[in-house]
Amino acid sequence: MSKESQDPKYETLRQYGALNAAAEAVHDQHFLSHEFFDSRDLVQVKYEMLRRVRMDGASVSQAARDFGFSRTAFYQALALLEEQGLPGLIPKRPGPKGAHKLSDAVLEFIEQQQQGADKPLRPKALAEMIGKQFGFSIHPRSIERALAKRRKKGL
Repeated sequence: MSKESQDPKYETLRQYGALNAAAEAVHDQHFLSHEFFDSRDLVQVKYEMLRRVRMDGASVSQAARDFGFSRTAFYQALALLEEQGLPGLIPKRPGPKGAHKLSDAVLEFIEQQQQGADKPLRPKALAEMIGKQFGFSIHPRSIERALAKRRKKGL
């Protein structure tokens, strides 16, 4: 077991997606010389980068470099902080937030197909039928998850 994986703060940061994968790229003097500053804490690093520009008057280019970010990342973080406050700096999970292709109409179509069949249709066959009926592709695993979720809810 590595030393980092035994560190509760490291584990918490990793669990919440706030672990700075580029901690070694932080060259700001405070992070290098003070225990309070932790370059592994992505939220703290971003906040300090923004604060350094806004309060201490550092240039955006220099602050971005010192904290291991691009200028684009600086401006994105600034916009999030201004729009959402400190919680805006907490990383969000990438990708879709739900089964956006599996609308009620598509789920109803799946149910109709399942009811009209002698035995339950396989997700791959359902995916092909959905493609023909609705004009978009969907992964069979997405269908499996949706059906399992509906069974779990008792629908």
